[in-house]
Amino acid sequence: MDFELNRKDLHDSRIVNGDPPPLADGEALLRIESFGLTANNITYAVFGDAMNYWDFFPASDAAWGKLNVWGYAHVEESRHSGVPQGMRVYGYLPCASHLVVVPRVNEKGFFDAAPHRANLPSAYQGYRDIETDPVYSADREAEHILFFPLFFTSFLIDDFLADENFFGADTIVISSASAKTAIIAAYLLAKRDGIDVVGLTSEGNREFVEGLNIYDSVCLYDAVSELPGDRAVYVDISGDGAVRVDVHAHYGDRLAHSSTVGATHWTEIAQGAGELAGPTPTFFFAPDRITKRGNDWGTAELDRKVAESWAPFARWAAGWLRIERISTEDEIQRAYLELLDGKVDPASGIVVDLS
Repeated sequence: MDFELNRKDLHDSRIVNGDPPPLADGEALLRIESFGLTANNITYAVFGDAMNYWDFFPASDAAWGKLNVWGYAHVEESRHSGVPQGMRVYGYLPCASHLVVVPRVNEKGFFDAAPHRANLPSAYQGYRDIETDPVYSADREAEHILFFPLFFTSFLIDDFLADENFFGADTIVISSASAKTAIIAAYLLAKRDGIDVVGLTSEGNREFVEGLNIYDSVCLYDAVSELPGDRAVYVDISGDGAVRVDVHAHYGDRLAHSSTVGATHWTEIAQGAGELAGPTPTFFFAPDRITKRGNDWGTAELDRKVAESWAPFARWAAGWLRIERISTEDEIQRAYLELLDGKVDPASGIVVDLS
């Protein structure tokens, strides 16, 4: 089973069924067990061409692309001496039942050395053996599936802003404040001294966002002129062009930095395009920051820092997250379309169980 999207019309999806191909020497077949569906996966589809996300798992037809997800899989069949059958891993996967990989074994598990992935970002190539993964916990699998890729991104955003001394700002404004990436970033930034974290959200999500108790204040999209702070940094999770224009216009030269992270409001990306007051927005590409901190600290220390921050966050998130488990092809298509159209309750997390 492969869940594929029309690259020119993301509302057009299909299920392609077929048997996995026979393995060559050095290959392994992963049986995908479970994965999360969040707005992050929509970002992968929206930027599929621009950021080469479609290239990780080529579809059966070049006009189509596979939805990229994060989750668990086990080695169903192996023709690689270093990758035993039954080995269970966490990593970047297609929304599908199987994936053929060309494992290159390392101390964490393995990475996929398939030729078509050679020039793609290394942050998406690794498959971690859960037996040695420092963040894995059997009782936190759902949180791991739903939050960890986003947590890593948000950890890096928090680290980047702190490393830059918040560009001299006293306020961090985060759009799409109910989105999981925004929530994690706010959770981490709230622990920093001398900075106020402001959530931008809709009226419908206001109560939920305020109830998280991680934002110093909450502002609605139609009240951007009321945003506080003498000097601000904008962390744009929504990708909404009109909101970006309003935020830039409100702060003008008092906007110290503008960082584009996601596209939860993907249909509004082009709105308000044109001249912006203040700084030119910069796209925050997490793999580049991973490379930097890997060089600065070493990958083992980076892993340790992330794992140390992850554990308390996962416990906190488990207190409010409502997990919805689905498994059928119809449920996958329905959940995907609801995410695409922004109709998912921010307090819920969708876990697809194929095992």
